[in-house]
Amino acid sequence: MLLQRILTALILIPLALAVMLLPPTWLFGVIVGAVFLAAQWEWTRLCGVRKVSVRLAWLTLTLIALIALWILRAQTWIWTLGVAVGVLWWLTSLLWLRHYSFAASPTHEHVALKLTVGLLIFIPSWLALIGMHGEARGPWWVLLAILLVWAADTGAYFSGRLFGKRKLAPRISPGKTWAGVYGALILGGAVSVIGGWLLDIRHPIALLGMLVLGVVTVAASILGDLIESLFKRQADIKDSGTLFPGHGGLLDRLDSVFAALPVFVIAKLLLGL
Repeated sequence: MLLQRILTALILIPLALAVMLLPPTWLFGVIVGAVFLAAQWEWTRLCGVRKVSVRLAWLTLTLIALIALWILRAQTWIWTLGVAVGVLWWLTSLLWLRHYSFAASPTHEHVALKLTVGLLIFIPSWLALIGMHGEARGPWWVLLAILLVWAADTGAYFSGRLFGKRKLAPRISPGKTWAGVYGALILGGAVSVIGGWLLDIRHPIALLGMLVLGVVTVAASILGDLIESLFKRQADIKDSGTLFPGHGGLLDRLDSVFAALPVFVIAKLLLGL
């Protein structure tokens, strides 16, 4: 299993770097949109939707929303508001984690609620990515945001393996520990400061802002991971899909990214970075 994970990562990392750094923003938006729609397909399964026609209809609705937002891209306030709505959702999701049995039964109302949550997850993340990519040095900021998530995963894995005893959320994701959280925050904060330095952010106050940016982004990524774990547990599903050997589906790889991106963009804006 570990060898599978390593081999898959060796293929995915160069591909992800190429997608982030090489294409123009419009093409980047198309590629990311296609990936997010594929993840939305997996999401409908987590929500308990089995009919292919219903799942396709929901994907079509999501695609229409993305196209409409792209047409309105000159109205930057709409995009900023959309990203902020995503941040608000992730703050609200803390209550869902607290009351983890909420909406667990597969009623029509609960399925509709979870599908709506999918829009609050995917669309703000897409807006955050595309909006940031189109800015000056945008591709490098996008890379930094993704690196923070990767650093968080790495820090959590090794610190959890070495020091993990106290469970973070045993009824939602038994494998996660508080030691893993601390490792993620430390490594993520360090990567953020180093990334800021490489982006010519040298003032001590600004570098402190980069540290804050890294910490809140990593915290959001952990939240995203927990929410997907909760929904998988409610759906009695181990992995969201089988696309990546050893890694599961797209959602299993992107759950942290979906939460981290809106928080990264709004925190970057508020910190003046």
